[in-house]
This record gives sequence, C-alpha cells and structure tokens, in this order.
Amino acid sequence: MTDEAAASDTPASHVVVSYPADLSEWGRDTVEGSPFRAYLTKAHDTASVGDVWEEFVGVGCCGDTLDVPLRVESVAGGQRLTDETTFEFSVREACDIQGGWKVQSADGPTV
Repeated sequence: MTDEAAASDTPASHVVVSYPADLSEWGRDTVEGSPFRAYLTKAHDTASVGDVWEEFVGVGCCGDTLDVPLRVESVAGGQRLTDETTFEFSVREACDIQGGWKVQSADGPTV
C-alpha cells in the first residue's frame, strides 16, 4: 500500500477549515454549528490540505449567502473523515461573497 493510499484510509482526527472574512455572523453560526459539522463528514469522504469545498449554507430568513468556499487548512491523522473527526474553523481573507437581500431578489447575483 502506498503512503498516499494509507493516508486516505486512515481516519482524520482533526481538520481545520477556513471560511472567508466576509461571511456574515449568521453564516458563521451555521457553518460552526453541530449539524453542519456532521454534514461535512457525510458530504466529503476525505480532506486534504488545500481542498476547497463550495458549500451551500442557506439564505436565512432575510438572505445571507449563496455557496461558501470552505478551504481545508490542516488535517491531523489521515485523510478519511469519520463521525469522530473534529472540526475547527478559522477566518481567512474576504472573497466578496454576495449575500444579503439580493440573494432572494430578481436583482440577485447570477453566479
């Protein structure tokens, strides 16, 4: 078994994921919540440094954001995500996320 194959089969114990600084407080609360953490282990089999996951966070009751680019900053242990994998979140540079009321209006972003 190659080192890469062994790493992808070994469980990750801890993963640091960053989100853009311009993600709203509501978006941050959603991303850092327990349901979203559990979702990440179901949506992604593995995590490697540099992976970017475009995740729909939701628009909330008054609009918030579309897809949020989450970036894997570090991985402890192997690469395979499990129910035991813990997540930590950090903030990185803004990336001009277009959210707010425009998300739900005809004038909204067309990405």
